[in-house]
Amino acid sequence: MVEISERATDRWWSTAAVGAGVIALCYGFARYAYGLFVPRFGETFGLTTVGIGVLGGLSTAGYGVGLLLSLRTATRSARGTVLLAGALAAVGLGLMAAAPNVAVFGVGLVLAGGSAGLVSPGVAQLIGETVGARHRVRAQTWANTGTGLGLAASAFTPLLAFGWPAIWAGFAALAVVITGLAWRTLPRPPAVADVSAPVRGLAPLVVNSVLIGVTSAPYWTFSSSRLTATGLSPTAATWCWFTIGVAGLFGGLAGRAAERFGLRTTNLVTWTLAAAGLALLALPRPGLLGALVSSALFGSTYMALTGLCILWAARLFATRPARGVIWSFFGLGVGQTAASPLAGAAASAIGPAAVFGLAGLVALAAWSQLDARLAPPGSGPGG
Repeated sequence: MVEISERATDRWWSTAAVGAGVIALCYGFARYAYGLFVPRFGETFGLTTVGIGVLGGLSTAGYGVGLLLSLRTATRSARGTVLLAGALAAVGLGLMAAAPNVAVFGVGLVLAGGSAGLVSPGVAQLIGETVGARHRVRAQTWANTGTGLGLAASAFTPLLAFGWPAIWAGFAALAVVITGLAWRTLPRPPAVADVSAPVRGLAPLVVNSVLIGVTSAPYWTFSSSRLTATGLSPTAATWCWFTIGVAGLFGGLAGRAAERFGLRTTNLVTWTLAAAGLALLALPRPGLLGALVSSALFGSTYMALTGLCILWAARLFATRPARGVIWSFFGLGVGQTAASPLAGAAASAIGPAAVFGLAGLVALAAWSQLDARLAPPGSGPGG
């Protein structure tokens, strides 16, 4: 592997910051802002709860396709993959804004979701190729918190006095600006020798990622409507979404925690907090305080868990971290793709409260990682 210069190491924050900006675009706007506008989309296109879940599944399907595409692109050109993700987000968001019917809207949703599938492997690989080992863990986890930044930035857009197509057009314009900034500032990495990646130990990472997808899908798709149904105003629900984003920024601390306490210990503590956050929305009347606590727990733990997956992947694929990230986030996408429509159907059958309670119980399955065969590499007795 090519040695990384000390100068590049000292500029890790620049690559992490720009990478976080593109991640904020692709996740916060192109993928997850869908959940903010679910009631408006339902009114515009006459969608049922099941239909809303199916559209959410389409977004995640596009995400999975983007991940598969990044298998070929991220290791060949990490920088190009990040720029492609930004461009795809711009096209997808623009198509959604101009959609005359739900079919065209769905195509735009797939393209926008695909941008998220491309961006995480691209950013992870770019950091792996341009940031020195001393700062790489911090660069990876802080770049990953871009999702929280995007969520916070988009949180109050439903309160704007514009129709959602105009807001989505604004998202598309922002995507063009961010992609242009990335084109001008992201470093061009040196050539890196390809090293055969290990297969052993990959399955536990994928299982962990699928679990993240399955448990997070109900929250991304139905949390806003669930909070409104419990008596909270749309403004209060918006503050909860903003809290998800702001709390997500603290997910960047997961890297330092993993260095100090171990990857397995940090992962299991985070999973337990995630289960508590999900369970709070199972309460009949969580109230504003309960909703805000739930949002804070969900945002911080989701960013932390996905960041820990990146570190886990980097341990398995030292020279080509994008490969591990691709398989990890593909597992996450599979979990969300399957769980989103199932959560919609279950909400119709047993009620949304029960769905969130069930998701909280499923999250506790992560404690199976106490078995060394299911744990991250290097997890000794202390985690």
